[in-house]
Amino acid sequence: MLEYFDFDQNNERVLCEMGGKNAEMLMTIKVKKLFKGETFDVFDENNETAFLILKGNLDISWNGRTENMVRKNPFEKTPYCLHVCKGIKVTVTANEESEFIVQQTDNDREFEPVFYKPEDCLYQHFGKDQWEGTGSRIVSTMFDYDNAPYSNMVMGEVFNQPGRWSSYPPHHHPHPEVYYYQFDPQQGFGACFNGDDVFKSVDGSFCTIEDGKDHQQVVAPGYTMYYVWMIRHFDGDPWYKTTRYYAKEHEWLTKAD
Repeated sequence: MLEYFDFDQNNERVLCEMGGKNAEMLMTIKVKKLFKGETFDVFDENNETAFLILKGNLDISWNGRTENMVRKNPFEKTPYCLHVCKGIKVTVTANEESEFIVQQTDNDREFEPVFYKPEDCLYQHFGKDQWEGTGSRIVSTMFDYDNAPYSNMVMGEVFNQPGRWSSYPPHHHPHPEVYYYQFDPQQGFGACFNGDDVFKSVDGSFCTIEDGKDHQQVVAPGYTMYYVWMIRHFDGDPWYKTTRYYAKEHEWLTKAD
C-alpha cells in the first residue's frame, strides 16, 4: 500500500509502528523534522535503531562521542547514518532545520555502534547496459546482512534516474520492506507497483510491501526519484542481495541485453 501525509504536531511522519500502524512491517519507522536548536533523544531497551540524515545539519551523540551529519538534500550522495543496538542513548541536535529517518526493530543482540559515512557505503549501478538503459539506477547500501549480520534490519538508498525504472525486473521476497520517496524537483512524480496495485508516488509518500508482492518503480521524465529502502530480516532467515524472486513471465529480462 502507498500512503502520504504531512508532518504531525510532533513534526513526525510515522510510516509504520511495531504493534500499531502497518504492524506487518515488523519495524517502527518515522521521518523526523527538527528546527534549529531543537534536540531529539532516543533510548530504547528493546530495539536497535538507525538514524539516516535526509537534509540539514545535525550533531548526533552517543556514548560520549559526537559526529556531524551534513546533507544539502537526499539527492547528494552523502549518506550519514548511525546504527546502534538496544540500550544506548542517542541525542540528535539540529544546527539548522533538518530531516532524518529513524528505523527501529526488536533485537536482543548487542553490538558496537557504527557511524557510516559516504565513503563507507556500497554504491552499485544497475541496469546501465541493459534494456537500452531504461533501468539505469544507482543503489547504495548502508548496512545489510553482509556487513552487519548482527542486525535485524537493512537500510539503503535508490537514486532513480529521470524517466527510468528501478527495483526491476519485477520481483518479490517474503521479507517486509518500506520505501520512502522524495523527488527533485519536488513536484515530481512516479508510479509505484505493489502487487497488482499501482499508485502515484509523490514527494513524502511511502510504500509498505508485503510478502509475495512484486514491487517495481518508475519515475516521470525530467524528475529524479529518491527512496530509502528498509527491510526487516526474519529470525533465522535473513534477507540477502540474492533474495529476489522474479515474476516468471518477466524473468527473461535478467539475461536480456
